[in-house]
Amino acid sequence: MIAVIAFLVILSVLILIHELGHYLAARMFGVKADEFGYGLPPRMIGMVKVNGKWKRVTRKDRTDYTNTIWSLNWLPIGGFVRIKGEQGDSPNDADSFLKKPVWQRLIIIAAGVIMNWLLAVVLLSFALMIGAPTVLDSIPAGATVRNREVAIIDVMPGSAAEKAGIQSMDAIVEIGGKIPATVQDVQTEIADHESHPVDVHLKRDGKDILVTAKPQYVEAIKKYGLGISLAEIGNVSYPPHLAVVNGVVLTCQYTKATVIGFYDLFRDLFHGGGEAVKSVSGPVGIAVLTGKFAAQGVLALIQFSAILSINLAILNFLPIPALDGGRAVFLVYEGIFRKPINRNAEAIAHNIVFIILIALVALITVRDVVRLIR
Repeated sequence: MIAVIAFLVILSVLILIHELGHYLAARMFGVKADEFGYGLPPRMIGMVKVNGKWKRVTRKDRTDYTNTIWSLNWLPIGGFVRIKGEQGDSPNDADSFLKKPVWQRLIIIAAGVIMNWLLAVVLLSFALMIGAPTVLDSIPAGATVRNREVAIIDVMPGSAAEKAGIQSMDAIVEIGGKIPATVQDVQTEIADHESHPVDVHLKRDGKDILVTAKPQYVEAIKKYGLGISLAEIGNVSYPPHLAVVNGVVLTCQYTKATVIGFYDLFRDLFHGGGEAVKSVSGPVGIAVLTGKFAAQGVLALIQFSAILSINLAILNFLPIPALDGGRAVFLVYEGIFRKPINRNAEAIAHNIVFIILIALVALITVRDVVRLIR
């Protein structure tokens, strides 16, 4: 239940920030926003300013108000903004989306993605200011490191570590009766216990765990080992100015990795599936992940939210109809050829792809539920 609530809260914030970007850009260029709502219709309650006073707007009220209706809706997931003219209505009104030049419309369409990207920068910068777990391979000057420890980054399938119950992200508190300060300390202790059992004291999600593992010959490294990848990690914090700089850098790195991930996904789709396709998660899978990160603490949840925000931004700007990226493509066409694509044809393209996307989300959700049950 906590995972579901956390997921709905995070998703709502990400979507509201996205829609706020569209709203602010529209108002900046003098385009009217008919309604800005939290949640999805039907409308529970709405408020609009009329002659300097707030007026209640009912669900059935279809009045064309001069100002924006601010609404609370019955389905508490995300939100929306209705921009005048975006659906092809009122094309000749001065405050209509369709009346504005192509470059202004492009900015309005792209503003949601930009806001999601900026939100990721803010979240990651905040995490870096208060301190976030980081691999200590190249820490910039000015950073403060606390709680250094040797952590297990990966566990080889079928290895001695896996058989002993060791998991990735476990921290090694003690091995062979000694407290390791570096990766080399752990490797040395494992080498000293070649083919002999070694006690490993671990810390996992705040709990102390003691396991006994027997090193076995690992073909990949041509020597005995537990089959684990190690790294020195610590809680790294930065002063505000460095936190922002590194927040931008980290956001760019995550953005690059996400773009590559989407490329791999589409490549696998056209080549009969693959690992990228199998790893795709829908709402249920993401909710489960949210619960896991929430269990690790607020910082982990903040970082996860930043990554989700980046994913939402890139997904929304894919050049596919029904998404912001698809609408941008149509606008670029209009800018190049000095005439818009037939409005009806564009609407049909958006509607068809929207139905396909909903069907895909439904299929992925069913697969996630089956995985969860298993």
